[in-house]
Amino acid sequence: MSEKHSYVGKSLQRTDVLDKVTGRGKFAGDLKFSNMLYGKLIRSTHAHARILNIDTSEAEKLPGVKAIITAKDVPSIKFGLSPARYDETIFCTDTVKFYGDKIGAVCAVDEDTVYEALKLIKVEYEVLPAVFTPAEAAEESAPQIFEEYPRNLNTEIHQHFGDCDKAQEEAYYVRTDRFQGQRTIHGVIEPHCTIAYWEGKRVIIHAAHQSVHYMQHHLARIFGMKEGDIRVITPFVGGGFGGKLDVSGLDVSAVILSKMTGQPVKMSYDLEEVWLNGRGRHGMDMEYTTGVTKEGKILFVKNEIILDGGAYSGLGVASSYYAGALLTVLYDFDNYKFDAYRYVTNLPPCGAQRGHGQPHPRYAFESHLDHIAEDIGIDPIEMRIINARKSGDVTPNGYELKSYFLKEANELARDASGWKDKKGKMAKGRGIGVGNGGFVSGAGFCQYRTDLPHSIGMIKVYDDGTHAIVYSNAVDIGQGSDTVLRQMAAEGMGYPFDDITIVSHDTDLATLDFGAYASRQTLMAGWAVKRAGEDVKKKILEMAAEMMIVKEDGGYRSGKLMPEELDCREGIVFMKQEPALRLTFAEVARAYFVKNGLLIGRGYYHPGKLGGAHKGAAVGTSPAYSSATQISEVIVDEETGLVKVLNTWDVHDSGVAINPNLLHGQVHGAFAMGIGETLWEIVTFDKNGKLLNGNYAEYRLPTALDMPPVHSLLLDTFEPNGPYGAKEVGEGATTPTLGCIANAVYDATKVRVSSLPLTPEKVWRAMKEKREREK
Repeated sequence: MSEKHSYVGKSLQRTDVLDKVTGRGKFAGDLKFSNMLYGKLIRSTHAHARILNIDTSEAEKLPGVKAIITAKDVPSIKFGLSPARYDETIFCTDTVKFYGDKIGAVCAVDEDTVYEALKLIKVEYEVLPAVFTPAEAAEESAPQIFEEYPRNLNTEIHQHFGDCDKAQEEAYYVRTDRFQGQRTIHGVIEPHCTIAYWEGKRVIIHAAHQSVHYMQHHLARIFGMKEGDIRVITPFVGGGFGGKLDVSGLDVSAVILSKMTGQPVKMSYDLEEVWLNGRGRHGMDMEYTTGVTKEGKILFVKNEIILDGGAYSGLGVASSYYAGALLTVLYDFDNYKFDAYRYVTNLPPCGAQRGHGQPHPRYAFESHLDHIAEDIGIDPIEMRIINARKSGDVTPNGYELKSYFLKEANELARDASGWKDKKGKMAKGRGIGVGNGGFVSGAGFCQYRTDLPHSIGMIKVYDDGTHAIVYSNAVDIGQGSDTVLRQMAAEGMGYPFDDITIVSHDTDLATLDFGAYASRQTLMAGWAVKRAGEDVKKKILEMAAEMMIVKEDGGYRSGKLMPEELDCREGIVFMKQEPALRLTFAEVARAYFVKNGLLIGRGYYHPGKLGGAHKGAAVGTSPAYSSATQISEVIVDEETGLVKVLNTWDVHDSGVAINPNLLHGQVHGAFAMGIGETLWEIVTFDKNGKLLNGNYAEYRLPTALDMPPVHSLLLDTFEPNGPYGAKEVGEGATTPTLGCIANAVYDATKVRVSSLPLTPEKVWRAMKEKREREK
């Protein structure tokens, strides 16, 4: 017992590994209930149109059809994820706003009958003019998509700190660059699925979702129900990345159809519908103007971002703030002007995707920073080291960095990658690039106004002390949170990890947690279960102190012990001064049960007040900020423009790694997502707004064959605001990737492609134009 921790910092096996590798684990799509019906949404076939008539009569006659519902059959309440922008109705009431918008739903005895019924439903439209880009949406003559958003401007942000104009006058060098980021989608393995059924006045919902609490809360608001009358259960989830955070048409329709029919109703998306449900990454136009000293110190940044929001708000308001708010965390400057404009268009709505608003702006600014470094003759990594924020800094927009080691991350990445021997010294067509990033470790504010704790943990010990159960509604969407929560609970209790199981993802059985988003679970749910474990341990030590008596010939002292003289690790309660004097945890726990009844531990976490007082200050506040440096090495085929990533390095400042293997898994996954978004991925539509590539054959994701070696390295850091010193790695690892690859491509070709993705066509054309200019 000489090591500081028994389980924290150890790469223990995942809690769910056997269930997933054997197929025993059930996802929502695997679930079946007696007498279950199957449902699908009725979807718009126009991007913008007035609904004149919906004729369901022929479909209703089809044997096996049980119910068909449209807007006239359901509450007209508006909902969404941002209270300031509730703009979505259960079904379209008068106009459809994008190709694939929700018009109604049908359920039948089997899926074949549902699809047959959909063919028989006739919708008569008056087609309206549509807009598909922010530029089109902003035109004076543009059609109005929502009455509440004049000129289709959904969100407008102006956050100004310091005096940029004065700093610009004092700057040695000023440069402006403009970049474009594309629409992408999460690329989850498991399509969305929801099953609902009623037990008396209560409805039970099994859904592939990232937050059981938010679904419970939003459905209660939509249907005017008590939260206690809605039970949400999430089985295994096959990836989310932000795409399973909104309440979907499936969830709402399944509840209504089940109420109407009195039978369980299963609703699911096919793959194209996953794309139409959207909520992926916004397309963005980004312009940066930055002024620096001769030595490379940043004096000011002016940042303007225009976002293509698609049809509804969802989490898009938060995405807009995130797009600019966190730049001040990375780099040390006082003068910052951030302006953003999110427009609604007649395309599927955008929302949160891993890194939430950050990867595109990081790609743009990291590219911009490389240009400035080149222009003033400073090595790109040195430029980043000069400007890196440090522990203890408070940003001009009010974020406090308790621990922050971006400078050290750059130095380690530089040395590990052999940067000094490669930069500018490699063969023609090869390049190396660097990018920085990082993220919040949980959002400081809930999706809605509340004073509830952000996470509650509870641990129950069996009456014989031989097993313990951790209760938490943090949702494991594949990242391994159930495992790290068990590790932290075991550490807090001093109890064997293998003798602990976890109950989660169920609003009836587990405890309040806001779910999987904003990289919050290790820190927030971690604090809650750590404290619950420590509560158990406190009770065990108090009980043990009553049971243990030191005899005079013990060599130390005689009489009863005090709890603070004892400790408990790995299921053994022992005297600190004389570890040989010991009892088993089970012996003490059983004695506690006999004397006091149930042995239970409680813990909770609330971040308290964070951040500044300016408008929009709520977005970006967090108890802890991670940082990361990534370096990539690429080769570019001059004949085709094809880019191949040869090697990658990631150095993450995540505080203490609770489970290093799971952390490295997050980094590998982040690189895979980032490589795809940099080089290939883009959601495309035809001229009428119809989706063209809603499948994995035509939407190109990286495969294992495309992946380079990933060298995932850690800094030895400690976050005072994190449980056991931990902070995030989940989303922050995605944020530097696009920039580091783009910079490597520039290093290899000396041409900058300023719009994502960096397809072979774009790269080849840019190199051709360069050659022609140099003739």
